[in-house]
Formats: sequence, C-alpha cells, structure tokens
Amino acid sequence: MQNFPIATTNEHPAPFQQISIPLSDGIELAARLWLPETAAAAKVPVVLEWIPYRQSDGTALADSMMHGYFAENGIAACRVDIRGSGNSPGVLRDEYLKQEQDDALEVIAWLAAQHWCNGSVGMIGISWGGFAGLQIASRRPPALKAIITTCSTDDRYRDDVHFMGGGLLIDGMQWGAGLFTQLARPPDPAHVGDKWQEMWTTRLEALEPPLANWMAHMDRDSFWRHGSVCENYADIQCAVWAVGGWVDGYTDPILRLMEHLPGPRKALIGPWTHMYPTWGQPGPQIGFLQECMRWWRHWLLEEDTGIMDEPVLRLWVGSDPKPDPFAPQISGDWIGLDSWPPTAPVTTLFANDRQLSEWSSRDDAQVTLDSPLTLGATGGEWCPLDGGGNGPEFASDAALDDGMSLCFDTRPLTAPLHLVGIATLKVRVAFQGERALLAIRLNEVKPDGTVARVTFGLHRLKRPQGVSPGQFIDVALPIKSVAHAFGAGSRLRLALSTSYWPMVWPEARDNSIRLATGALQLDLPGRPPDAWHDLAPFDDAIHAMPVPSRIIEAGHVSRDVHWDQTTGGVSLVSVNTPSTRDIDGLRITSSGAHDYSILPRDGTSARAGFQFAETYERGEWRVRIETDTQVYREKDRLVLSSRCTATAGITEVFARTWLHQFDY
Repeated sequence: MQNFPIATTNEHPAPFQQISIPLSDGIELAARLWLPETAAAAKVPVVLEWIPYRQSDGTALADSMMHGYFAENGIAACRVDIRGSGNSPGVLRDEYLKQEQDDALEVIAWLAAQHWCNGSVGMIGISWGGFAGLQIASRRPPALKAIITTCSTDDRYRDDVHFMGGGLLIDGMQWGAGLFTQLARPPDPAHVGDKWQEMWTTRLEALEPPLANWMAHMDRDSFWRHGSVCENYADIQCAVWAVGGWVDGYTDPILRLMEHLPGPRKALIGPWTHMYPTWGQPGPQIGFLQECMRWWRHWLLEEDTGIMDEPVLRLWVGSDPKPDPFAPQISGDWIGLDSWPPTAPVTTLFANDRQLSEWSSRDDAQVTLDSPLTLGATGGEWCPLDGGGNGPEFASDAALDDGMSLCFDTRPLTAPLHLVGIATLKVRVAFQGERALLAIRLNEVKPDGTVARVTFGLHRLKRPQGVSPGQFIDVALPIKSVAHAFGAGSRLRLALSTSYWPMVWPEARDNSIRLATGALQLDLPGRPPDAWHDLAPFDDAIHAMPVPSRIIEAGHVSRDVHWDQTTGGVSLVSVNTPSTRDIDGLRITSSGAHDYSILPRDGTSARAGFQFAETYERGEWRVRIETDTQVYREKDRLVLSSRCTATAGITEVFARTWLHQFDY
C-alpha cells in the first residue's frame, strides 16, 4: 500500500482508544475502538473487523486508514485481536474454529449494548476477516445487519488457499508456514504489562503446525465443511456485499454467493489481487471506502443512499493484458448485471488438429500428455501479493510454459471474443494411476507474440470405481471465473499440461494422461446482452491518515528461477531480506524465504521449504521467533517437517520439531 500514495481525508490520524472486551469465560479481548468526533446520529452503528493480525502494530496502519475513515464519516469502528492473537489472552490453534465464532457472537452483542451504539453492527474483512464475516453471519447474531466480505470463500475446500480442484496448492503450504510463525508471536508488554511472558509461554506450549491439520484432510470432509457457508446458504439472512478481484484466488465464491444467498446481496469484482480495492493491484484503484459508507449508511442507519438501486453485480471486463511478474497491466471497463447467472450467449470451440474452431472434427485422434514436471515456473503464485506484500509474484509471459504444453489456438480473432463467467472444458481422458493432474490455462496470444494467462484451472482427477486403468472417461472441468475480452487480432489459446510447478504439488508417478482430442469441447459464456454499460464512475481512492510509523530498513524481495543444465531440474528461490519498521516505539524486523525444487521426470523429487524470522524490540525488551517448514516425499509418503525456536533476549526459551506424514 505504501507504494501507491492516495489522498487522505485529514492531516492527522483519526483518534482511537484501546479497550478490553469481556467474554463470559473471563477472557478479555484486546481491541482498538474509533468513535466519531462528529456522529452521524445521536447513537451510531459500529463496524467490526475480526482477525488475528495484531491491531496494535501488525495491521495498525491499514486499520487506521480504513476504520479511521469510517469514524471521520460518522460511524464507529472496532478492530479486535481474536483469542490467542496480538494482545488477547488464550490460545489460537487454527483457522475458523467454533470458539472463534462463539467469541465473535459475544463481542457483537457487547458492542451493540454500548451506550453510544444504536444497536446495529456491521462486519468488514478481507481474507480471514472476509471468511469470518460469512461464518459469523451464518450464526445470525441479532445485531449484525450487514457485512462486507472481501477475498473470501463459501467453500473452504473447493476455493481456498489449501486446494484447487483437489490439487494440493503450494500457496497453502506457504500460508500454513506463515501462520505457524504468527501463532508463536508474543504480546506487547506495553499493552499487557508483565503478563506478556506468561501469555507467550502459553502460546508456545500449545503451538502446533496448522499445516499438519490441513494435510491430514486431503479430501472434502467434515473438517472442511465446518465454516463453509455453502453447506446452507439460507443460514445467512443479513445483507452481504462480496468483493474481490479476478487476479485473486477467490472469485468463483462471489458468483456462487450471488446465485444462492436468499437475502439482500451485491458483488464487486475488479482487476485486482488479494487486497482492498482502495489499494488494488493491478489498477485501477477506486473510492472503495466511499462505497462502503454508502453501504453502511443504507443498512446500519436506514438512509437511502441509492446503493441498492444499482446493479447487483459490477464486474471489470479486462482487455489487452500485459503480463509482468511484478506489475502486470489489464485494461478494460465496467459492466453491471442484475442477477447471476445471467442469460448470455455461449461460444463453443472444438479441437481440430491443434486449432480451436467452431467446427468439430469428430475424429478418433488421441494424444498422450506427459508434461515435464518443471513446467509452471513462470506461472506465478496462486494468490499474488497475499497479505499485501510486494514482490514478483504474478504470472510472466506464458510462452515458455506453453512451449512444453499441449496447445490449441484459434485463428486470429476478427472481433473481440468475450468470456464472462466460468468456462468449461469437456474432454475424454484416460490414465493409468488412481489419480492424475490436469492443468488448464486460457491464454491470450497477442499479435506481437506475447502470451498472457487470462485464467486457469487445476484438477486432480480420480479414476472412478469400476473404471479400468487406461479406460476413457468423459469429464467436464470448470475453469476459474473471469470477465475478459480477447482482442481482435489476438488468438485464444487453450494450454494443457499434467504439471504446474510450483503452484500445485505433482503426482509422484503415472504422470501421463491420454486425451481423445476429437471429443474436446470448450464452452465460453459470453457478455450478457442486458449488461449495464453507462455506470456512474467510482470516486477517487481516498483513506484516513495512517498512524505514525517509521521504516528503518526497507528490505528487498527477489525471486529467482534456476535451471540445472545437467539434470534438467528447476529450483525457484524467493527471498525477503530483513525489513524493520517502528510503530509506537515497537521495532519489528521480519525476513523470510521460500524455495522449491523438482526434477523434470521424477515426482518424488519435489521439495518445498519455508523459513520465517521475526524480532520484536521495545527498549531493552527483545524476543525473536524463527520457523522452518519443509515438505518432501519419503518412501511414498508426503512428509511435513516443522520447527520453531524462540528466544527472549539471548536466552532460548522454546525449541521444538514436529514430523508428520501423509498419503497423497
């Protein structure tokens, strides 16, 4: 966010106060509360953000910019450290547990009962906070009138960072290793006093690598059904505004929410990755906080702001993509839709030799697809800039990966070809093993030869019972949703491979798939004819002044890919050199690295490693956390090795190693 200067609403940060919120079991949660100096009414509503990322320092800048803005515009805002995080006591063991939801119900009731509150509560959040909004809304706390859920999902297995199409995502491993580090963070003695050591010891002694929980559930079972609101959309009755970006990993859930939620709902999907649209990358950044205020005033103050008279969905239709691992560009414009799914024309393309056309060859041609496992090194991360980091995490020019893939191209388009929604690949496949991985990419090949990935899908196919090895089956495979116009003069390319490393974990063996190309069919939903086009423009992006902070050392992010000319192996190494910032007298230094390696024809050679280090200093007080997470194969099992060490001053106070094994 600091790379994108945006207008501020005031010369000084909005005032706030640190408060404690009591729970029925005696725990008191640490929170930061913004009360408006000029209230919108005699009593005001309050917007709650519910996440574990340390409100007194970790997210203090972003919190002050967003929640300060709400307070400056007449409503209250509250940012709570959930149990066991930041300066709140207790233990946080994993994502989205029932205890977390139970605590939130109490906090909402407490906020609604405050003398300054009109009894109406909203929730806003991105990622964890977006998940929390949906999950807590499904519990129907009476005071919760509306939520804004950003970059979240209705299905924790189908569309989350852990798996995609049944394939084990490396982003999920990276996130699991990062959460492992976060669970070990100490409270700040400036806020909790001498209790910090006891609280920290409690956290460390309870520490377990959350990645072990996730990898113990490789299929969608009760573990993933918990917290997945798709199990019963009707549980959510309050108003829902779902927000995301096509470059983010969480767009299909927004469309499902619009289709299935029974109550008031709206959606906004722009050309962004995993961040609020105020600071969205790639641009354009928009006046999202102004739109939030329209939403809150409508649902929490019963004002007619006109927001519910506008299209239910507002979607960015991308065009002329320029791939760049650090700063991609996507042109385009907005459309509005009154419902989802819309009535739209469908373009159906068939494979004809190595071309895509509207005429089916219906021949008996077959082809064996057996990709080198090094394919995918230029594919970027599943969810670029997750958490707002800065680094070359987007997809590069896809020509290199396409050169190792099975590709089908259209002829140069004579007019733009629109894709709005979820494309589907129908194909007849056969494979020898119990499982097989198929990576699908839809790319735009521009007239100058640049190849930009527009969308993709990963599917870990399972051979059904009763189907023999090598026997053909018909499958229909959805591709991640997008709204895009393939330009005139460009070609649409369908690229297929049996690997996409290091985005998804490879199969250990039996990597090949047999395809009957004469049966291949690609269905592309088009631009709805009744789409709104003349939409009012968004205001410019604006936020409240952030609280003071100081960057002492900026750090540097590198991402290098190495090919071994002797073995053909590929390794990718990303390094975050130490960065240090000071906020409210607390100095925080963070560094980390993740590395991946694989040989082109040996799935058992895949290896992923993640290292994180964090140091917290305030005067003479100093603590440090270091974690190391490794994932690799050994004797036909997937192995997870996790280690955490912690020091206070120069004394090591905690060191433990965990070893887990899984079938995959």
